[in-house]
Amino acid sequence: MKKILNTCTAMAMALSVMAPGLASAEMMTEVGPGEGQVNIVAWAGYIERGETDKAFDWVTKFEEASGCKVNVKTANTSDEMVALMNEGGFDLVTASGDASLRLIAGKRVQPINIDLIPSWSTVDDRLKDAPWHTVDGVHYGTPYMWGPNVLMYNTEVFKEAPTSWNVVFEEMDLPDGQSNKGRVQAYDGPIHIADAAQYLMFHKPELGIKSPYELNDAQYKEALDLLRVQRTLVGRYWHDAFIQIDDFKNEGVVASGTWPFQVNLLKADNQPVASTIPQEGATGWADTTMMHVDSANPNCSYMWMEHSLASNLQSDLSVWFGANPAVPAACTDGRGMQTAEGCTANGLDDFEKINFWTTPVSKCESQGECVPYYRWVSDYIGVIGGR
Repeated sequence: MKKILNTCTAMAMALSVMAPGLASAEMMTEVGPGEGQVNIVAWAGYIERGETDKAFDWVTKFEEASGCKVNVKTANTSDEMVALMNEGGFDLVTASGDASLRLIAGKRVQPINIDLIPSWSTVDDRLKDAPWHTVDGVHYGTPYMWGPNVLMYNTEVFKEAPTSWNVVFEEMDLPDGQSNKGRVQAYDGPIHIADAAQYLMFHKPELGIKSPYELNDAQYKEALDLLRVQRTLVGRYWHDAFIQIDDFKNEGVVASGTWPFQVNLLKADNQPVASTIPQEGATGWADTTMMHVDSANPNCSYMWMEHSLASNLQSDLSVWFGANPAVPAACTDGRGMQTAEGCTANGLDDFEKINFWTTPVSKCESQGECVPYYRWVSDYIGVIGGR
Protein backbone atom coordinates (compact mmCIF):
# COMPACT_ATOMS: atom_id res chain seq x y z
CA MET A 1 0.00 0.00 0.00
CA LYS A 2 2.86 2.40 0.76
CA LYS A 3 4.10 1.82 -2.79
CA ILE A 4 0.70 2.67 -4.21
CA LEU A 5 0.50 5.83 -2.11
CA ASN A 6 3.93 6.82 -3.36
CA THR A 7 2.83 6.09 -6.92
CA CYS A 8 -0.22 8.29 -6.52
CA THR A 9 1.90 11.02 -4.96
CA ALA A 10 4.30 10.89 -7.89
CA MET A 11 1.42 11.06 -10.31
CA ALA A 12 -0.15 13.97 -8.44
CA MET A 13 3.16 15.84 -8.63
CA ALA A 14 3.37 15.12 -12.34
CA LEU A 15 -0.18 16.35 -12.84
CA SER A 16 0.55 19.59 -11.01
CA VAL A 17 3.42 20.15 -13.43
CA MET A 18 1.34 19.24 -16.49
CA ALA A 19 -1.58 21.43 -15.44
CA PRO A 20 -0.21 24.51 -13.68
CA GLY A 21 -2.70 26.55 -11.73
CA LEU A 22 -4.72 23.58 -10.49
CA ALA A 23 -4.39 24.72 -6.91
CA SER A 24 -5.15 28.36 -7.73
CA ALA A 25 -8.71 27.74 -8.95
CA GLU A 26 -11.24 29.58 -6.84
CA MET A 27 -12.93 27.72 -4.02
CA MET A 28 -16.32 28.56 -2.60
CA THR A 29 -16.14 30.49 0.67
CA GLU A 30 -19.70 29.98 1.90
CA VAL A 31 -22.69 27.75 1.26
CA GLY A 32 -25.83 29.60 0.29
CA PRO A 33 -29.42 28.52 -0.30
CA GLY A 34 -29.86 25.34 -2.31
CA GLU A 35 -30.62 25.60 -6.01
CA GLY A 36 -33.29 22.90 -5.87
CA GLN A 37 -31.38 19.94 -7.28
CA VAL A 38 -28.03 18.16 -7.49
CA ASN A 39 -27.02 15.90 -10.39
CA ILE A 40 -24.65 13.06 -9.48
CA VAL A 41 -22.75 10.48 -11.53
CA ALA A 42 -22.34 7.46 -9.25
CA TRP A 43 -21.48 3.79 -9.09
CA ALA A 44 -24.40 1.37 -8.88
CA GLY A 45 -25.65 1.03 -5.30
CA TYR A 46 -23.92 4.16 -4.03
CA ILE A 47 -26.91 6.49 -3.77
CA GLU A 48 -30.05 4.70 -2.60
CA ARG A 49 -33.54 6.07 -1.97
CA GLY A 50 -35.24 2.84 -0.92
CA GLU A 51 -36.21 1.74 -4.43
CA THR A 52 -34.09 -1.42 -4.37
CA ASP A 53 -34.63 -2.15 -0.67
CA LYS A 54 -36.82 0.05 1.53
CA ALA A 55 -34.40 -0.32 4.43
CA PHE A 56 -31.68 1.53 2.53
CA ASP A 57 -32.56 5.15 1.86
CA TRP A 58 -30.21 8.06 2.46
CA VAL A 59 -31.74 10.37 -0.16
CA THR A 60 -35.33 11.06 0.91
CA LYS A 61 -34.60 12.81 4.19
CA PHE A 62 -31.79 14.82 2.58
CA GLU A 63 -34.18 16.06 -0.10
CA GLU A 64 -36.75 17.01 2.54
CA ALA A 65 -34.23 18.84 4.71
CA SER A 66 -32.27 20.60 1.96
CA GLY A 67 -34.85 21.16 -0.75
CA CYS A 68 -32.31 19.67 -3.20
CA LYS A 69 -33.70 16.91 -5.42
CA VAL A 70 -31.09 14.23 -6.01
CA ASN A 71 -30.78 13.05 -9.63
CA VAL A 72 -28.47 10.10 -10.21
CA LYS A 73 -26.83 8.84 -13.39
CA THR A 74 -25.34 5.37 -12.84
CA ALA A 75 -21.97 4.76 -14.49
CA ASN A 76 -20.48 1.30 -14.89
CA THR A 77 -16.79 2.13 -15.40
CA SER A 78 -14.35 4.88 -14.52
CA ASP A 79 -13.90 5.70 -18.20
CA GLU A 80 -17.65 6.28 -18.46
CA MET A 81 -17.50 8.59 -15.44
CA VAL A 82 -14.69 10.64 -16.99
CA ALA A 83 -16.59 10.87 -20.29
CA LEU A 84 -19.77 12.06 -18.55
CA MET A 85 -17.89 14.68 -16.54
CA ASN A 86 -16.18 15.85 -19.72
CA GLU A 87 -19.56 16.26 -21.39
CA GLY A 88 -20.83 18.36 -18.45
CA GLY A 89 -24.27 18.80 -16.99
CA PHE A 90 -23.41 17.05 -13.72
CA ASP A 91 -22.52 18.48 -10.33
CA LEU A 92 -20.84 15.57 -8.55
CA VAL A 93 -19.18 12.25 -9.33
CA THR A 94 -18.14 9.35 -7.07
CA ALA A 95 -14.77 8.84 -8.74
CA SER A 96 -12.37 5.97 -8.15
CA GLY A 97 -8.61 6.48 -8.14
CA ASP A 98 -8.26 5.55 -11.81
CA ALA A 99 -10.50 8.50 -12.70
CA SER A 100 -9.96 11.16 -10.03
CA LEU A 101 -6.52 12.38 -11.05
CA ARG A 102 -7.55 12.42 -14.71
CA LEU A 103 -10.44 14.67 -13.76
CA ILE A 104 -8.12 16.97 -11.82
CA ALA A 105 -5.55 17.14 -14.62
CA GLY A 106 -8.29 17.79 -17.15
CA LYS A 107 -9.65 20.61 -14.97
CA ARG A 108 -13.06 18.96 -14.87
CA VAL A 109 -13.38 19.20 -11.08
CA GLN A 110 -12.86 22.07 -8.67
CA PRO A 111 -11.02 22.41 -5.36
CA ILE A 112 -13.11 21.72 -2.28
CA ASN A 113 -13.15 24.07 0.71
CA ILE A 114 -13.09 21.59 3.57
CA ASP A 115 -13.95 24.40 6.00
CA LEU A 116 -17.44 24.30 4.47
CA ILE A 117 -17.79 20.60 5.33
CA PRO A 118 -18.18 20.39 9.13
CA SER A 119 -17.92 16.58 9.18
CA TRP A 120 -14.49 16.59 7.49
CA SER A 121 -12.86 16.05 10.88
CA THR A 122 -14.59 12.66 11.14
CA VAL A 123 -12.99 11.29 7.93
CA ASP A 124 -10.51 8.42 8.23
CA ASP A 125 -7.04 9.94 8.63
CA ARG A 126 -5.76 7.50 5.99
CA LEU A 127 -8.06 9.13 3.45
CA LYS A 128 -8.01 12.84 4.31
CA ASP A 129 -4.93 13.68 2.28
CA ALA A 130 -5.00 10.69 -0.06
CA PRO A 131 -3.03 11.50 -3.22
CA TRP A 132 -5.82 10.36 -5.53
CA HIS A 133 -7.83 13.46 -4.58
CA THR A 134 -5.19 15.85 -3.21
CA VAL A 135 -2.74 17.86 -5.36
CA ASP A 136 -0.31 20.42 -3.93
CA GLY A 137 -2.16 20.23 -0.62
CA VAL A 138 -5.48 21.12 -2.25
CA HIS A 139 -8.43 18.74 -1.85
CA TYR A 140 -10.57 17.97 -4.87
CA GLY A 141 -13.24 15.95 -3.13
CA THR A 142 -14.54 14.23 -0.05
CA PRO A 143 -13.83 10.51 0.57
CA TYR A 144 -16.91 8.30 0.29
CA MET A 145 -16.21 4.56 0.40
CA TRP A 146 -13.41 2.04 -0.16
CA GLY A 147 -12.99 -1.69 -0.54
CA PRO A 148 -11.40 -4.62 -2.38
CA ASN A 149 -12.24 -6.31 -5.67
CA VAL A 150 -13.15 -9.80 -4.48
CA LEU A 151 -13.45 -13.21 -6.14
CA MET A 152 -17.10 -14.28 -6.09
CA TYR A 153 -17.81 -17.99 -6.53
CA ASN A 154 -20.70 -20.44 -6.56
CA THR A 155 -20.65 -22.47 -3.35
CA GLU A 156 -22.33 -25.46 -5.02
CA VAL A 157 -19.37 -25.70 -7.41
CA PHE A 158 -16.69 -24.71 -4.89
CA LYS A 159 -17.32 -26.47 -1.59
CA GLU A 160 -14.30 -24.60 -0.25
CA ALA A 161 -13.20 -21.10 -1.17
CA PRO A 162 -10.79 -20.95 -4.14
CA THR A 163 -7.28 -20.15 -2.94
CA SER A 164 -6.15 -18.59 -6.22
CA TRP A 165 -7.39 -16.26 -8.94
CA ASN A 166 -6.27 -18.98 -11.39
CA VAL A 167 -9.89 -20.18 -11.62
CA VAL A 168 -10.65 -17.11 -13.78
CA PHE A 169 -7.26 -16.77 -15.51
CA GLU A 170 -6.28 -20.31 -16.56
CA GLU A 171 -8.26 -23.09 -18.19
CA MET A 172 -8.99 -25.92 -15.75
CA ASP A 173 -11.59 -28.32 -14.48
CA LEU A 174 -13.40 -26.93 -11.46
CA PRO A 175 -14.26 -29.00 -8.36
CA ASP A 176 -17.52 -30.16 -9.98
CA GLY A 177 -15.48 -31.86 -12.70
CA GLN A 178 -16.52 -29.43 -15.44
CA SER A 179 -14.29 -26.97 -17.27
CA ASN A 180 -14.30 -23.30 -16.29
CA LYS A 181 -14.54 -22.39 -19.99
CA GLY A 182 -17.57 -20.18 -20.56
CA ARG A 183 -18.42 -20.17 -16.85
CA VAL A 184 -16.29 -17.27 -15.63
CA GLN A 185 -16.36 -13.52 -16.14
CA ALA A 186 -13.92 -10.60 -16.14
CA TYR A 187 -14.37 -6.86 -15.67
CA ASP A 188 -15.07 -4.86 -18.80
CA GLY A 189 -12.62 -2.04 -18.10
CA PRO A 190 -8.95 -1.38 -18.95
CA ILE A 191 -8.08 -1.26 -15.26
CA HIS A 192 -8.58 -5.06 -15.26
CA ILE A 193 -5.09 -5.28 -16.74
CA ALA A 194 -3.94 -4.48 -13.19
CA ASP A 195 -5.67 -7.63 -11.91
CA ALA A 196 -3.61 -9.67 -14.37
CA ALA A 197 -0.47 -7.85 -13.23
CA GLN A 198 -1.37 -8.51 -9.59
CA TYR A 199 -1.63 -12.22 -10.42
CA LEU A 200 1.75 -12.16 -12.17
CA MET A 201 3.41 -10.37 -9.24
CA PHE A 202 2.73 -13.50 -7.19
CA HIS A 203 3.28 -16.24 -9.76
CA LYS A 204 6.13 -14.72 -11.81
CA PRO A 205 8.24 -12.68 -9.37
CA GLU A 206 11.08 -12.82 -11.88
CA LEU A 207 9.18 -10.21 -13.93
CA GLY A 208 9.99 -7.67 -11.23
CA ILE A 209 6.55 -6.05 -11.08
CA LYS A 210 6.47 -3.65 -8.12
CA SER A 211 3.02 -2.20 -8.71
CA PRO A 212 0.21 -3.57 -10.91
CA TYR A 213 -0.24 -0.02 -12.26
CA GLU A 214 3.43 0.46 -13.21
CA LEU A 215 4.36 -1.92 -16.01
CA ASN A 216 7.22 -1.71 -18.45
CA ASP A 217 6.75 -3.09 -21.95
CA ALA A 218 7.88 -6.62 -21.07
CA GLN A 219 5.70 -6.82 -17.95
CA TYR A 220 2.77 -5.31 -19.83
CA LYS A 221 3.09 -7.90 -22.62
CA GLU A 222 2.97 -10.70 -20.04
CA ALA A 223 -0.20 -9.23 -18.56
CA LEU A 224 -1.85 -8.95 -21.97
CA ASP A 225 -0.86 -12.52 -22.83
CA LEU A 226 -2.51 -13.73 -19.62
CA LEU A 227 -5.64 -11.76 -20.48
CA ARG A 228 -5.69 -13.33 -23.93
CA VAL A 229 -5.79 -16.75 -22.27
CA GLN A 230 -8.60 -15.48 -20.05
CA ARG A 231 -10.45 -14.30 -23.15
CA THR A 232 -10.89 -17.94 -24.21
CA LEU A 233 -12.59 -18.68 -20.89
CA VAL A 234 -14.85 -15.68 -20.36
CA GLY A 235 -18.52 -16.11 -21.12
CA ARG A 236 -19.19 -12.39 -20.71
CA TYR A 237 -17.20 -9.33 -19.73
CA TRP A 238 -19.27 -7.57 -17.09
CA HIS A 239 -19.64 -3.88 -16.34
CA ASP A 240 -23.27 -3.70 -15.24
CA ALA A 241 -23.54 -5.00 -11.67
CA PHE A 242 -27.16 -6.09 -12.10
CA ILE A 243 -26.47 -8.00 -15.31
CA GLN A 244 -23.67 -9.84 -13.52
CA ILE A 245 -26.07 -10.69 -10.71
CA ASP A 246 -28.49 -12.15 -13.26
CA ASP A 247 -25.67 -14.10 -14.91
CA PHE A 248 -24.79 -15.77 -11.61
CA LYS A 249 -28.45 -16.57 -11.01
CA ASN A 250 -29.52 -17.70 -14.46
CA GLU A 251 -26.63 -18.09 -16.90
CA GLY A 252 -24.36 -20.62 -15.22
CA VAL A 253 -21.56 -18.22 -14.24
CA VAL A 254 -19.68 -19.66 -11.26
CA ALA A 255 -16.64 -17.40 -10.68
CA SER A 256 -15.63 -13.80 -11.33
CA GLY A 257 -13.93 -10.80 -9.92
CA THR A 258 -16.59 -8.48 -8.55
CA TRP A 259 -17.55 -5.89 -5.94
CA PRO A 260 -18.97 -6.81 -2.54
CA PHE A 261 -22.23 -5.14 -3.68
CA GLN A 262 -23.13 -8.01 -6.03
CA VAL A 263 -22.16 -10.60 -3.43
CA ASN A 264 -24.46 -9.02 -0.86
CA LEU A 265 -27.46 -8.77 -3.19
CA LEU A 266 -27.07 -12.38 -4.33
CA LYS A 267 -26.76 -13.60 -0.74
CA ALA A 268 -29.84 -11.59 0.22
CA ASP A 269 -31.64 -13.45 -2.57
CA ASN A 270 -30.51 -16.78 -1.03
CA GLN A 271 -28.24 -17.56 -3.98
CA PRO A 272 -25.33 -20.00 -3.42
CA VAL A 273 -22.46 -17.50 -3.58
CA ALA A 274 -19.60 -16.38 -1.36
CA SER A 275 -16.48 -14.28 -1.86
CA THR A 276 -12.82 -14.39 -0.96
CA ILE A 277 -9.51 -12.60 -1.47
CA PRO A 278 -7.16 -15.32 -2.80
CA GLN A 279 -3.47 -15.72 -2.03
CA GLU A 280 -2.36 -13.29 -4.74
CA GLY A 281 -4.12 -10.40 -2.99
CA ALA A 282 -6.48 -7.92 -4.61
CA THR A 283 -6.83 -4.60 -6.29
CA GLY A 284 -9.37 -2.21 -4.85
CA TRP A 285 -10.93 1.21 -4.99
CA ALA A 286 -11.14 4.28 -2.79
CA ASP A 287 -13.86 6.56 -4.12
CA THR A 288 -14.15 10.32 -3.77
CA THR A 289 -17.12 12.63 -4.26
CA MET A 290 -15.80 15.33 -6.60
CA MET A 291 -17.48 18.53 -7.81
CA HIS A 292 -17.59 19.60 -11.46
CA VAL A 293 -15.71 22.80 -12.23
CA ASP A 294 -18.86 24.20 -13.86
CA SER A 295 -21.38 22.87 -11.35
CA ALA A 296 -24.71 24.60 -11.78
CA ASN A 297 -25.76 23.63 -8.25
CA PRO A 298 -22.75 24.22 -6.01
CA ASN A 299 -24.70 24.91 -2.83
CA CYS A 300 -26.69 21.69 -3.10
CA SER A 301 -23.41 19.95 -3.95
CA TYR A 302 -21.76 21.09 -0.73
CA MET A 303 -24.88 20.13 1.21
CA TRP A 304 -24.70 16.63 -0.30
CA MET A 305 -20.99 16.25 0.42
CA GLU A 306 -21.60 17.13 4.07
CA HIS A 307 -24.58 14.77 4.17
CA SER A 308 -22.48 11.98 2.61
CA LEU A 309 -20.17 11.98 5.63
CA ALA A 310 -22.96 11.48 8.18
CA SER A 311 -22.05 8.34 10.10
CA ASN A 312 -25.54 6.84 9.77
CA LEU A 313 -25.33 7.15 5.97
CA GLN A 314 -21.79 5.80 5.95
CA SER A 315 -22.85 2.94 8.20
CA ASP A 316 -25.83 1.89 6.09
CA LEU A 317 -23.86 2.29 2.84
CA SER A 318 -21.15 0.07 4.31
CA VAL A 319 -23.71 -2.66 5.01
CA TRP A 320 -25.44 -2.23 1.67
CA PHE A 321 -22.31 -2.26 -0.47
CA GLY A 322 -20.22 -4.58 1.68
CA ALA A 323 -17.37 -2.09 1.76
CA ASN A 324 -15.72 0.26 4.23
CA PRO A 325 -16.91 3.69 5.36
CA ALA A 326 -14.80 6.81 4.95
CA VAL A 327 -15.90 7.71 8.49
CA PRO A 328 -14.57 5.08 10.95
CA ALA A 329 -17.12 5.99 13.63
CA ALA A 330 -19.78 4.55 11.32
CA CYS A 331 -18.56 1.11 12.37
CA THR A 332 -19.12 1.59 16.06
CA ASP A 333 -21.37 4.50 17.03
CA GLY A 334 -24.65 2.63 16.47
CA ARG A 335 -26.24 5.38 14.37
CA GLY A 336 -26.65 3.01 11.43
CA MET A 337 -26.80 -0.70 10.72
CA GLN A 338 -23.08 -1.42 10.64
CA THR A 339 -21.09 -2.91 13.52
CA ALA A 340 -17.41 -3.21 14.36
CA GLU A 341 -17.58 -6.88 13.42
CA GLY A 342 -19.18 -6.03 10.11
CA CYS A 343 -16.47 -3.52 9.24
CA THR A 344 -13.80 -6.07 10.12
CA ALA A 345 -15.53 -8.58 7.84
CA ASN A 346 -15.57 -5.96 5.06
CA GLY A 347 -11.79 -5.60 5.35
CA LEU A 348 -11.40 -2.44 7.42
CA ASP A 349 -8.06 -3.72 8.68
CA ASP A 350 -6.82 -4.66 5.20
CA PHE A 351 -6.23 -1.11 3.94
CA GLU A 352 -2.48 -1.66 3.66
CA LYS A 353 -2.96 -4.89 1.69
CA ILE A 354 -5.01 -3.45 -1.17
CA ASN A 355 -3.48 -2.12 -4.38
CA PHE A 356 -5.90 0.74 -4.92
CA TRP A 357 -6.88 1.74 -8.45
CA THR A 358 -4.84 4.58 -9.87
CA THR A 359 -4.23 5.82 -13.40
CA PRO A 360 -1.13 4.36 -15.09
CA VAL A 361 1.26 7.03 -16.38
CA SER A 362 4.36 6.94 -18.57
CA LYS A 363 6.68 8.44 -15.94
CA CYS A 364 6.42 6.01 -13.04
CA GLU A 365 8.24 5.73 -9.75
CA SER A 366 9.22 2.05 -9.76
CA GLN A 367 11.14 1.98 -13.04
CA GLY A 368 11.05 5.36 -14.75
CA GLU A 369 9.22 4.45 -17.96
CA CYS A 370 5.89 2.62 -17.91
CA VAL A 371 3.02 1.94 -20.28
CA PRO A 372 0.52 4.83 -20.01
CA TYR A 373 -3.22 4.46 -19.63
CA TYR A 374 -4.18 5.32 -23.20
CA ARG A 375 -2.43 2.13 -24.31
CA TRP A 376 -4.27 0.15 -21.63
CA VAL A 377 -7.54 1.41 -23.14
CA SER A 378 -6.79 0.51 -26.75
CA ASP A 379 -5.06 -2.78 -25.98
CA TYR A 380 -7.79 -4.02 -23.65
CA ILE A 381 -10.38 -3.35 -26.37
CA GLY A 382 -8.19 -5.49 -28.58
CA VAL A 383 -8.02 -8.31 -26.02
CA ILE A 384 -11.80 -8.35 -25.62
CA GLY A 385 -12.10 -8.38 -29.39
CA GLY A 386 -9.89 -11.45 -29.59
CA ARG A 387 -6.69 -9.72 -30.73
